[in-house]
Amino acid sequence: MGNNEYWNEKFVNRSDNPLRPEKSLVDNIRYFKKGTVLDIACGDGRNALFLLEKCFSVTGIDFSSKALERLNLFGKRKGYLINTMQIDLDSPNPLKNIGFFDNIVINHYRLNKQQLADIERHLTSDGILFVSGFGHKHKVDSKIKEEDLIQPTDFENIEKSFELVNYTEFQDERGFFVTYIFCNRKI
Repeated sequence: MGNNEYWNEKFVNRSDNPLRPEKSLVDNIRYFKKGTVLDIACGDGRNALFLLEKCFSVTGIDFSSKALERLNLFGKRKGYLINTMQIDLDSPNPLKNIGFFDNIVINHYRLNKQQLADIERHLTSDGILFVSGFGHKHKVDSKIKEEDLIQPTDFENIEKSFELVNYTEFQDERGFFVTYIFCNRKI
């Protein structure tokens, strides 16, 4: 979904306030396991801030230094303690030493199948994987490309370890969206 320079410029030019959290995340917070959250491709933290407000311990990762600077600023304003890390998800094995979490949020970012399969190593037993974004029926345009669209086949490698708890899709003025919520069923 763009390069580092593009996203840094985008975050520098945003207003001095965070965006509202993803509606799908707000609507589905009841599925989350109390405890820790890894917010992958967190941007400037609209979802991380919401999760902090709901008493989760949050680690946000993004490759945009400007996004993480904004997230830290927003967190500081509210007195929240948030752990942020600048990680390029296109690098080899980017989450190798990230640790374990009770929940993982991937919003408006599409991990590849191998990265999704590796997610299990970072979720506690009965941990929740929340994936939401532009879905397979979205019309491709100059900003959202085919490779950005979440496909049902993306999750083929995780079906043995994860149980699909909820799936929703909706369309609004921005396009077609999907939300997948999985529970990690480690044996």
